[in-house]
Amino acid sequence: MNLLTLQNVQNFDAYVFSKQPDYHEPTVRQEFAKAVPLRTVVVYCYDPRAVGVPAAVAREFDEVYPGEILTDEQGNKIASTTTLFEVIVAGGRAIDALRSITVAQHLFGIKNIVIVHHTHCGATSFTADGIVNAFQKEQGNDISTLYEQDSICISDFVTSLQHDTRLVRASKGTPHNVDIYGYVYNIDTDELSLVTQDKGAPVQIGA
Repeated sequence: MNLLTLQNVQNFDAYVFSKQPDYHEPTVRQEFAKAVPLRTVVVYCYDPRAVGVPAAVAREFDEVYPGEILTDEQGNKIASTTTLFEVIVAGGRAIDALRSITVAQHLFGIKNIVIVHHTHCGATSFTADGIVNAFQKEQGNDISTLYEQDSICISDFVTSLQHDTRLVRASKGTPHNVDIYGYVYNIDTDELSLVTQDKGAPVQIGA
């Protein structure tokens, strides 16, 4: 393993937008929104068997996925045609996606948030009390107050998706006008089933 020198680490600043001499945050934000036409964020599980989720959501919402990477004349990757972004977390639980949703709205603007839980998920194989007790016994750590209990595992899909939809809607980092959906994805048939939805408030012109 090669250790980076201090000079090499400092050179990384050349790739940080906010460290450039003529940096102007509103302009950079506008350019990002143009470069990536994001419309839908999909939150789903990191289980490899759930890899088909984003394509299924793209079909459901008529989104472009995976799209193409656009380059300039020098071959630099400057944009993408995809309109769907993935947030991949354990069990597809929304609690781990809240910051990503906020950042997506700030940089790109979004219309839909789709939360997907899948059949035969590992998050259905344990209970909140079970993981808390196991960590206490095996790691010597009390995680009972570390996470919201209702977001730790999946006891049943309707309850977990209704909870996650409410959690996303209640977040101050969620734009009021986005539509939020909760789906179950069947990993064997590649089918989505809508469980819950929460339509956003209409945009107030001039507000």
